[in-house]
Amino acid sequence: MNGGGTPQQLGETMLTPEHAPPWLSPLVDNVAEMPEAFRKRLPPDVLAMVTAAEATATARNNGRDAAVLILFSGPSSDTLPEDADLLVIVRAATLRHHAGQAAFPGGASDPGDDGPVATALREAREETGIDTARLHPLVTMDRTFIAPSGFHVVPVLAYSPDPGPVAVMDQAETAVVARVPVRAFINPANRLMVYRRTLSRRFAGPAFLLNEMLVWGFTGQVISAMLDVAGWAEPWDTSDLRELDEAMAMVDDKDDA
Repeated sequence: MNGGGTPQQLGETMLTPEHAPPWLSPLVDNVAEMPEAFRKRLPPDVLAMVTAAEATATARNNGRDAAVLILFSGPSSDTLPEDADLLVIVRAATLRHHAGQAAFPGGASDPGDDGPVATALREAREETGIDTARLHPLVTMDRTFIAPSGFHVVPVLAYSPDPGPVAVMDQAETAVVARVPVRAFINPANRLMVYRRTLSRRFAGPAFLLNEMLVWGFTGQVISAMLDVAGWAEPWDTSDLRELDEAMAMVDDKDDA
């Protein structure tokens, strides 16, 4: 885990944590706490299974490297601004992997990418049209193995006071691009636990039910952990447990309202 302090080098791409506004500093300064916050809702047997799968993939050199961009935007202030937001996309329903799933912009590394920061910025530009010159990559989080897709993913935390317009660049890959208010994720009324019908309920993870998307899985776990580490989380009903299809239907109901 790469934390705060002086700028750090990933290939030729500089990380500049000093560009974090005061309201984002608690997350940047305590990014080393993310792995524990990320995994704290996983039962011991599930955590052991995930750890073993990651170790096996690493030992066999399986899986592809990937990176995602976690972009916070908003004015600089001491406390979390009302209009602070987080960039999120929804994958197209026709994709083979992660169809219809909310995610951070990102994807697999290309041979020409100079490390995970370059991958995250390139993918975000291709998927959302964002002007990456406006962005300040701050820190990277732990490389995490995503077993269903076989990717080793590095989340790249970034900030921009004003990232400019974003939009869907390719409808075959992306259905929605949105700058979602951070307070929408904090709001306890938007939080729940989601599990897949094919798995035991012990695999349930934190999720966020918003107007046009259900944020769950890896992305939901990362956002939940960030809220905890940054000190933004508010008490919420962790007993509100929904099966994935049921929770997705609730998104449709919100859209129809």
